[in-house]
Amino acid sequence: MKDPNNTRNTMPRRGSPLWIFFVVVISLGAAAFVVTLTRLTGRDLDTLVHMPVILILGAFIVFGELRPIITPGSTENNGATTSTTFSFAALLYAGLPIAAVLQAVAVITCGVFRGRTPHRIAFNVAQYTLSLSAAQLALLACGIRGVPSETWVPDGKDLPAIALAGAVYFICNDALVGAAVALHERVSLVKALRWDLGYQVLVHLALLGLAPLMVVAMDRSAWFLPLVVLPFIAVYLNASVSVRREHQALHDGLTGLPNRKMLIVRTEEALAEVRGATTRRLGGMVGAARRPESGRAGLFLLDLDRFKEVNDTLGHPTGDRLLQLVAHRLTHSVRPGDLVARLGGDEFAVLLPTVRDAAAAREVAARLRAALSEPVRLDGLSFDLEASVGIALFPDHAPDFELLLQRADVAMYVAKENRTGVEVYSPGKDRNSPARLGMLGDLRRAVDRGELELFYQPKISLHDGQLVGMEALLRWRHPEQGLLEPEHFLSVAEQTYLMRAITHYVVDAALAQAARWWQEDLTVQVSVNASGRDLLDTGLAETIETGLLEHGLPAAALQLEITERILMNETAYASDTVAALAELGIPLSLDDFGTGYSSLVRLKRLPVEELKIDASFVQRLTASAEDAVIVRSIVDLVRTLGLRSVAEGVEDPQTARLLREMGCDAAQGWHFGRPMDPATATDWLYLKGFPGLRSSPGGSDPNRESGERDIASRSSL
Repeated sequence: MKDPNNTRNTMPRRGSPLWIFFVVVISLGAAAFVVTLTRLTGRDLDTLVHMPVILILGAFIVFGELRPIITPGSTENNGATTSTTFSFAALLYAGLPIAAVLQAVAVITCGVFRGRTPHRIAFNVAQYTLSLSAAQLALLACGIRGVPSETWVPDGKDLPAIALAGAVYFICNDALVGAAVALHERVSLVKALRWDLGYQVLVHLALLGLAPLMVVAMDRSAWFLPLVVLPFIAVYLNASVSVRREHQALHDGLTGLPNRKMLIVRTEEALAEVRGATTRRLGGMVGAARRPESGRAGLFLLDLDRFKEVNDTLGHPTGDRLLQLVAHRLTHSVRPGDLVARLGGDEFAVLLPTVRDAAAAREVAARLRAALSEPVRLDGLSFDLEASVGIALFPDHAPDFELLLQRADVAMYVAKENRTGVEVYSPGKDRNSPARLGMLGDLRRAVDRGELELFYQPKISLHDGQLVGMEALLRWRHPEQGLLEPEHFLSVAEQTYLMRAITHYVVDAALAQAARWWQEDLTVQVSVNASGRDLLDTGLAETIETGLLEHGLPAAALQLEITERILMNETAYASDTVAALAELGIPLSLDDFGTGYSSLVRLKRLPVEELKIDASFVQRLTASAEDAVIVRSIVDLVRTLGLRSVAEGVEDPQTARLLREMGCDAAQGWHFGRPMDPATATDWLYLKGFPGLRSSPGGSDPNRESGERDIASRSSL
């Protein structure tokens, strides 16, 4: 039987249509119940004492309410309650008072056992009382009336009357429940009745059809009743097996959460509901001046950060218990009606069938992350959990489940990479978007056509104003979009094979330019940026060594800049490439320092000659006392480690002065020089009058050795 309040076990808001309906039904049911009890005579009560069959019927009705037959696709709220057969049999055999009392006792017992609210129990009692009363009136209209003192047993000619009473019972019962569901879900009564009408008709046809057979059996002997119940037991066991198999097919074995298959079904249902609601609103706005706001559904993809470390350190059994704990926290942190599913490993999905907008979705995601962040204690260890959440909304970001899941996945990886925790899908960050795929094709052709160029920006010593080096900055001279900076295209290449070709081009072009400057008596150290993928490329060190030999340059003429976040990647940090670069004597510069979570142990062991303070701190240096403290602390730390500190993003003389007073060694930014093409950079070097340190590119020129010593001395500032 459908439940009129199956999504929330709470009292309807006072004065609401659902509250008024509950009050009316409960009042009518109470009145009918009282009137029914007054119809019992003393003779009837005396007869009941000597009718064990009534007690057996009552036990069966209670059991039927407590253990409904749940078939695949149904729940305890809309499963088939076998109490229907027994209460209808009691109505036929002994009349309305007995049937109503037994059914009321069963409903109250079941409600208390399952912790239902009083208003819900009262409604169910009233619902059954009114339905049985309507069936009794139908029987009376056909001249049939059973009472305890004069029980009634049907024969063949009474089947039409019984069918009429059964139909009246079903119509009344289904209408009462359907109206409550319609008011609760705010849908039309017709739609609420149609949701499972076919299933309910079939079930009630079987349950009510067995009632006359039960009356005939128990009139012969009360001992026949257990035999009649045996088919119910067989059906119940068979349904239980089917439900168990369906549950296994639609749920995760470890956590008990819905799996991907069930997530697909529920998501498709939610999307269809949003489409229907939007269509209804649009239809209601015909001729209106304002277009209504359409509904939305949301899909979250949630991935635990560093879960592999838990498995590797504590073992898979502990990891499994952790996943079960995560599942418990998630299911108790979502809104009523939301669905939490496990897709595999440490990846979970959350479906929001309805959500107002992206801001509301972010609030739910933040609540989930807050629930997971509570400390966890397993195997005597206490540790914190963190998760990255990607959000995609229908219809804003995708028209169907597969694309919605894909874009939630994109958003989740953006959140993981940027360490923001929560990200809503953005086409601009989607490496799989058509626009980005188109740019990837253009970029591949750009590498072949030589459209990539290097610009150079100086790094200047804050102590004496001398040149420390030139950073090579990649540019793409796009035939249609003009000169593009790396943030417009490099993220596309970083996840593809093109990154290796671009890195090799940058290294070769930088070495070629450094060689030209050295040939012109300008011993300039050129630095190039390297990604984590580059450090995993075993051919990078060989490419650099070949380039140095080809251009006749010492290793100190080239510097590699890596971002601080690479230190968090153990694989990149400990790669053979880093060891090979250190053996070559290639110095490393740690870029964007202050934005990651680097380990001082790893930092000390790396062949790093300088740390570059991130521009986000430097540019707020004169306006923020907090950032000034951060920069000063970094400068002191770098000096303690015996490295050179370089401030990025210096835009004005005031910032340069503050950095010099703090003891920062060097700086880079528009205040000292903007990125320049090779010809302009060369003119700038001559204009500034930086002295030449060597006279020829020969292999054993003593001046060349002097140049190498000079660069090495700068490296230890």
